[in-house]
This record gives sequence, C-alpha cells and structure tokens, in this order.
Amino acid sequence: MLAVHCNASALSLTLHCLRRTPISATFAQPLSSSAASTRRALLVSSIATPSFSTLNLILSAPSKSAIITDFFDLPDSGGVKALDLRAGTGPTPVDGDQVAIHYYGRLAAKQGWRFDSTYDHKDSTGEPIPFIFTLGSGKVISGIESAVRSMKVGGTRRVIIPPSQGYHNTSQEPIPPNFFDRQRLFTTIFNPTRLANGEGSTLGTLIFDIELLSIRH
Repeated sequence: MLAVHCNASALSLTLHCLRRTPISATFAQPLSSSAASTRRALLVSSIATPSFSTLNLILSAPSKSAIITDFFDLPDSGGVKALDLRAGTGPTPVDGDQVAIHYYGRLAAKQGWRFDSTYDHKDSTGEPIPFIFTLGSGKVISGIESAVRSMKVGGTRRVIIPPSQGYHNTSQEPIPPNFFDRQRLFTTIFNPTRLANGEGSTLGTLIFDIELLSIRH
C-alpha cells in the first residue's frame, strides 16, 4: 500500500499521485442503476485504496476525456487545494442557497482511507441519497463550503482540505453514519498523543471528490 505518513513530504506525494489520477466521466448523468453501480465501482477502484499497482494501472491508460491539470489554491479558502476533474455548465451557488452534492471523503492520514460516501447512503429504492446543506450556514466543514462556492452545477472537483478547514469538532457535517467509521475518523483527527507530538498540522487532512448536483435559491 502507498503509506501516507503525517508529514509534508508525504502530503506532497499524495498531491502528486492525486493530480496524476484521471477519472473519466466519473459523475456523468443521466445514468441507469446498473451504469451508476459501474461508475461507483470504477471510482472506488481508482481512489479508495491508492496502492502503487492501482496507480500504475490507472496511469498506464489515461482517458482522453479526463481533465488533467495541476491543483490550484482556492482563493480565500484557508489553504484548500482543488483539481477540477470535470467542468460544470450550470449556475454557481451563493451563500443561502441549498445545494445537493455527491462526494467521496478520504483521510490522508489513513492511507487514503475512504471514511464516507453518499453512494453508500441509499433510499428505499436503492438509489444513492445526495448530501444537502445550506451554503454559508457553517454546519459543514469550511473546506467543502469553499470548494462548492466556486463550482458550477454538473462539475466535479477534487479538493485537499487542510486540518484548519476540516473537522474541528464531532458535530460538523458531513458525519459518517456508521458508528465505527465515525469513531475511527475522529480518534485519528483528535488523537491527543499524536497532537501533543506536533502532528496536528497533517492529522486531519481530508481529500474529497465532490460533484455539485443542483442548487435551490
């Protein structure tokens, strides 16, 4: 496995690997249930467990339709870095709008461990349930708000969220619904021993792939 240790050099390696990982039409719409399942499986296989063998396989067959650029700093975000995987064509939200997103959330300190995904939250028909929140409400970690605020509907963006813009307490959303995932996430981020050892600057680094589905004024 590609071990992502809590230091600056490891974060640089993570950024390098992530920017080199093409995802073709990861969130294309509309999709049938079978196509949606295939899409989710493809995304999980490419980003959930970033081993050297997986990365080599992905990099050996890049997609022509993938948007590959360098990560850039989001203005006024407190250090959030973004990579647009797919450009949206719809409107851009403003504070006060209700936004719906799909996401994959990973923790850099746990080898890219995927701690939550909206595709794991199903309704009574088995369809994935989007995460809905009010932009600017402060209930969601600020790194996600910064990412969504400059997106257009239909767009997909990968963001690297530093601890200062991530989880500061256990009530901030999005919260993994699975109890054990929540415990693992928060005991890693708020580990008192590792924080005392000066690892707080990297413990809570998050990686989110976000698709902006819709906005409602």
